[in-house]
Amino acid sequence: MADSVKVIPESMDEKRFSRVDSLQLEAGKVSNLSHKEKLVCIMDDEQKASWGTTLSLAFQCIGVVYGDIGTSPLYVYSSTFTNGINNKQDLLGVLSLIIYTLTLLTLIKYVFIVLRANDNGDGGTFAVYSKICRHVKVSLIPNYQQEDAELSNYSIEVPTKNMKIAEFVKEIMENSRVLHVLLFLCAIIGTSMVMGDGVLTPAISVLSAVGGITIAVPTLSQGAVVGISIVILVLLFVFQRYGTDKVGFTFAPMICLWFVFIGGIGLYNLIKYDIGILRAFNPKYIIDYFRRNGKDGYISLGGVLLCITGTEAMFADLGHFNVRAVQISFGGFVYPALLFAYSGQAAYLSKFPENVANTFYKSIPGPLYWPQFVIAVIASVIASQAMISGAFSIIAQSQSLGCFPRVKVIHTSKKYAGQVYIPEVNYALMIGCIIVTAAFQSTTNIGNAYGICVVTVMVITTSLVSLIMLVIWKISILWIGLFFAIFAAIEVIYLSSVVYKFVQGGWLPLAFAAVLVTIMWTWHYVHKERYMFELENKVSSDFIRDLAMNPNINRVPGIGLLYSELVQGIPPIFPHFISNIPSIHSVLVFVSIKHIPVRTVEMEERFLFRQVEPREYRMFRCVVRYGYKDVFDKREEFEQQLVQHLKEFIRHENLMHNEDLIEQQSTNSSGRIVSSGFVSGPILGAEDETQFIEKAMEKGVVYLLGEPEVMAKPESSFLKKIIVNYFYNFLRRNFRQGQDIMSIPRTKVLKVGMIYEI
Repeated sequence: MADSVKVIPESMDEKRFSRVDSLQLEAGKVSNLSHKEKLVCIMDDEQKASWGTTLSLAFQCIGVVYGDIGTSPLYVYSSTFTNGINNKQDLLGVLSLIIYTLTLLTLIKYVFIVLRANDNGDGGTFAVYSKICRHVKVSLIPNYQQEDAELSNYSIEVPTKNMKIAEFVKEIMENSRVLHVLLFLCAIIGTSMVMGDGVLTPAISVLSAVGGITIAVPTLSQGAVVGISIVILVLLFVFQRYGTDKVGFTFAPMICLWFVFIGGIGLYNLIKYDIGILRAFNPKYIIDYFRRNGKDGYISLGGVLLCITGTEAMFADLGHFNVRAVQISFGGFVYPALLFAYSGQAAYLSKFPENVANTFYKSIPGPLYWPQFVIAVIASVIASQAMISGAFSIIAQSQSLGCFPRVKVIHTSKKYAGQVYIPEVNYALMIGCIIVTAAFQSTTNIGNAYGICVVTVMVITTSLVSLIMLVIWKISILWIGLFFAIFAAIEVIYLSSVVYKFVQGGWLPLAFAAVLVTIMWTWHYVHKERYMFELENKVSSDFIRDLAMNPNINRVPGIGLLYSELVQGIPPIFPHFISNIPSIHSVLVFVSIKHIPVRTVEMEERFLFRQVEPREYRMFRCVVRYGYKDVFDKREEFEQQLVQHLKEFIRHENLMHNEDLIEQQSTNSSGRIVSSGFVSGPILGAEDETQFIEKAMEKGVVYLLGEPEVMAKPESSFLKKIIVNYFYNFLRRNFRQGQDIMSIPRTKVLKVGMIYEI
């Protein structure tokens, strides 16, 4: 192998070149802008964001983020008082629970604490997991490279007095296989629950909104309401293919109008019926409520929980906005409107408790009924849109980290990289929504299932953010303990309440999550085992040297790109190509697509190259690094970028080679130039080499793809054989193949099969 070249800064004013002899290390072009300087620039750009820009983003995020939590007033009271209101004092207790649940979990926990745990501006379960993996080596796939830490978006280490505790915990986490698995399980369970939200949010939101029509048309049956809801849901999913490029400015005015309506009507009802209901701000009514109702009060928490559905969306959709915009929009507009809405409904129910099943529509003043009905249906569709888009994003993230079978990810926006459309997931969600709506037919039963998804993701987020506080932020252990004790205790109480309704619908998200977790765990397990097989059976340098001297190997014009996920060496599929097709392209690049646990990788840092000896054989190793939000380039663009970076690497390598020759000539007593022992012929200059690469490019690029069939070893357990030989291979055959994801024409693909026994 050729010596790897790295640039090592010695001071602010000077740099020196050094060589690293290692079969495992990769050499890359180092940007003129240092890692620290880039981070400072990023932080400066965020700090310099004008108030005008921030307010504009705050307005947009109202349309994207808050549709779900904003439509909760449609069904919270009906889901809480499923058996009617037996004591008007219970209204004070439930309203007090709603007020403090919104305040503690949504406002304080998410808006002011959790949003800070973002991953370079991106949020959500996988973003938090990726942030932890970046700082603590807990990934199940051993593909970490030292060069990864040099990426601009990788990490910032800030020493604090709590460093010792953080390092101690970090060491425990890195050395515990059990913790590695638990963290990964947290990530995929959180993903599964978000997917469950993608099924349940459209069902409960649209069904509750459409159900309001029975107030004006009492003769309309529940079956007709369900039928209308299903038609709206089908239309919603069919139109997903057009994307949500202008989602912010398109939806924000309507959602703003929705919050103005519910807040204004709530204020009207509060003044008209019973302003004394505001006594609920005194938390003692919560204690009185549980004393009075006991077990029934505990069970009713499942309905109260629905007031914070969509809270996780504030964190998951953070990548489109910024922390300050979300804080301003929620604290200054959404939060007050929700308090007015719930307080107004409670005031109305204090006079008309018999109308609890249709609280929202019954409490609307007569002239505003139809405008509010239309806006409610539109708002429910928008709320559904937000969760569906979130499901697309999180599946795209999990696929990029090797946790989900290959699906086609279509990026629908040039402006927002996170806005994607996945056809397979879209129609799976549509079928799920239709089945749930037709089977349950009422928001109460769907609410029992919905609550489990909501609170499970919250518990996972609390746990992961506590780890971030400890090992990354390195704040006082007392503050971490206080954060975890308060919020985990509240969420576990809510979780136990909704699990209590397992038979009444709570089983649905658990069954759904079990299926998804099984798929994701199986795919990631075999993905990891495949990687370990390639790592243990990688090609030796002796094989490459023997290949270079073999007169039976023909060189054909063009560039060959041999794909593998292995980032440490040459994959074992390469000898199978040679044995089946005894020829190599005039330029051969071993390409490894590697996903880094960062949001995005800058283009100038994406390609890492090294040269495989002998140099005149023109074989190279290339690791192409992507973040979990990066868009795969079109084939033509990818080829151009790879070749351009390859030429830059050759120039850089040639410069290093000449430096060595000069140094060796000056130190050789006889004045002869001492060349590398592996170089078997004359080496062309940098310009000649780059021209050779360009001519090869003109001849065409061929993609060499291995088609390994993964099988369990004969001595494996029966369970492992079932998982690998049948379940995994069923998933692999029924999802998209590698060339489909990269949009490679069949005429440019050459495949060779091989059996991997894991």
